[in-house]
Amino acid sequence: MPAAFNHTIVASRDREESARFFRELFELEDAPSWGPFVNLRLEEGVLFQFAEPPVEEIQPQHYAFQVDEEQFDRTYARIRERNIEHWADPRRTRSGEINNDHGGRGVYFLDPAGHYIEMLTGAYV
Repeated sequence: MPAAFNHTIVASRDREESARFFRELFELEDAPSWGPFVNLRLEEGVLFQFAEPPVEEIQPQHYAFQVDEEQFDRTYARIRERNIEHWADPRRTRSGEINNDHGGRGVYFLDPAGHYIEMLTGAYV
């Protein structure tokens, strides 16, 4: 069997809040949760697991979600409705905009724990 991505743990200040943020924005499914994890299911059964680490400061990570055009429209509408600050570029210089890079559209924003989130419709490769 070839290697397949199975899960990742997302450090959160409040695991329930972070899971709700992603569930509502990206229309993700709940998955069975256990122990310190609140789990959401992505495509192909991949788990996005939220946990509160025993540290004061969370090291920001980058998570990119490729979506279709319709999902982009719905999620971007939620971003604007909730007044979530967003940018067209990862350096955060084009505030309130989206980009048309890589043959599609894209946008960057932060989750409740300060992770860098990217949503794009075109693949890089």
